[in-house]
Amino acid sequence: MRRVPVVVYPPDESGGRRVRADGEILGMAYSIRDVTEFLRRAGLDDITEDDVAASGMIEWRGGGPEAWRTP
Repeated sequence: MRRVPVVVYPPDESGGRRVRADGEILGMAYSIRDVTEFLRRAGLDDITEDDVAASGMIEWRGGGPEAWRTP
């Protein structure tokens, strides 16, 4: 089974999606921009929003990179 190091969870009631990498919570994202910034802070300096949307290393739960709920 393939291991996916980054998980973006479904939107919660506030519209945010929890982001976890290697078992550590990176933060609550409210857009793909937030996910990108969390990954930059985690050491992926050159990652872009397009990279995040297309990456196979990210498991999107409850909708893909376009699924954001407005509170």
